[in-house]
Order: sequence, then C-alpha cells, then structure tokens
Amino acid sequence: MIYFVGAGCGAVDLITVRGMNLLKKADIIIYAGSLVNTQLLDYAKETCEIYNSATMTLDEVLQVMVDGNQKEKDIVRLHTGEPSIFGAVQEQMHLLDERKIPYESCPGVSAAFGAAASLNLEYTLPDVSQSLIITRMEGRTSVPPKESIESFAAHEASMAIYLSAGMMEELQKRLLDGGYRKDTPAAIVYKASWPQEEKYICRVETLAETAELHGIKNLAVVLVGDVISKSGYALSKLYSPDFETGFRKARSDREN
Repeated sequence: MIYFVGAGCGAVDLITVRGMNLLKKADIIIYAGSLVNTQLLDYAKETCEIYNSATMTLDEVLQVMVDGNQKEKDIVRLHTGEPSIFGAVQEQMHLLDERKIPYESCPGVSAAFGAAASLNLEYTLPDVSQSLIITRMEGRTSVPPKESIESFAAHEASMAIYLSAGMMEELQKRLLDGGYRKDTPAAIVYKASWPQEEKYICRVETLAETAELHGIKNLAVVLVGDVISKSGYALSKLYSPDFETGFRKARSDREN
C-alpha cells in the first residue's frame, strides 16, 4: 500500500499520530527533501529504504512506488504541510490509478495554520471575516485568470498567500489594486513552526519593505486581513446564553 502523508509545516511534533505510525511501519519512504523536516525520518525503522524526491523526477518517484508495490511493501510518500494544498499529489495519484495501484491519504498541518498558531490568530472572526482564501501568485506554475490576487482582494476577506515571498512588491501592488486598504493588517511568517521561524506584523502597504528589511525571499506565507488586528469582532453566538443547541438550552437574562 502507498500512503501520501502530510508531514506538517515544520515542527517535527506537528505530524499527526497516524502519519507518525505510518512512518514507523514503512518499508520505503520517499520524502520531499527540500521542505520536509528530516528529523521525521528518525521514525523510520532501520531496514527502511529512504529516497529524497528533491533529486528525483516524477518518473523516478513513480518507479520506486511501482517496484515497492510489486514487492508488497508499505510505502510512504512524505509531503510537506498538507498534501492537498500545492502538494503536486494528484499527478502521482493519477499515474497510480492508471496502474491500479492502491493508495491512501493522511492529512497534515498546512503552513497557513502553523502561521495562525504562531500568531494566536483566528481567521474567521464574526463581523470581520468569515472566509479564508488560500492562494498563490503565478510563477512558473500559472494561475487561472479568474483566481488573480486582485479578484480575491476585492472581497477583503482573510487571505493566506503561499509561494509568493520572492515577488513581494508585485504582490503588494496587486493586493492594493484589488481593493485592500493600504492600512489593512498583514503578516509575514517565515518557516512557520520551525526553530528558525520569523514573524512580522505590518500593513499591506509595507509588505515589500518588511520582507526586504528582514531578508525574506522564500519559505514564507503572507497573511492579509483585518482579523490580524484581533479587534472589531462580535462574540460568537455559540456561547451566547440565548443561543440553544442540542447540548444546551437557551437561558433568559433572569436565569443568568
């Protein structure tokens, strides 16, 4: 069996218990060496074969999977963060489907959520934003025209922007052109949850300046939105005395 496992965004203990157990029993591990915390390989048994996909092509990765499957070995394809977000897993799964090779997925903690934890941030504050947009700027990989930064910025919702730290001036311009105010709160979180983590709160109009000041050109997620200020929000109805749920009856003012 082949398992696509999310390694989490950096800290070795942010992998799920399921993911850890899959690593422990794996006969073969193919890990994304450019981004995955290599301390996770300490979970591997001594006899495990380990491959670094950073030095491999898609065909080479597939061949290791095919050969291992023919020998009835357990294989872990260890991806950074959460594989379903910018993980390039679908193309691998498609090739496995063609060969009728079974596989399963194990989720992980994506950088947007590692960054939120680092900042003690909630993306969905009542009366401020109830949506989180996860996106990226186009680079070598294109972005559909309807998913431009400008089109998303028009909503002024919470946004987490991946793979764009090296284009910060252009990103800043597009965010402003799309509709975010110049003073909209923003944050740059470099290597969220890693020991080398850096985090900076700024404004949309100072994103490029902040990144340049601290030498950040990659491996950072950019967060944008009024939720970053942690102000101006309404309390959740869930815990309001007059809100009834299947677990709690509504209470009148007299009962409080």
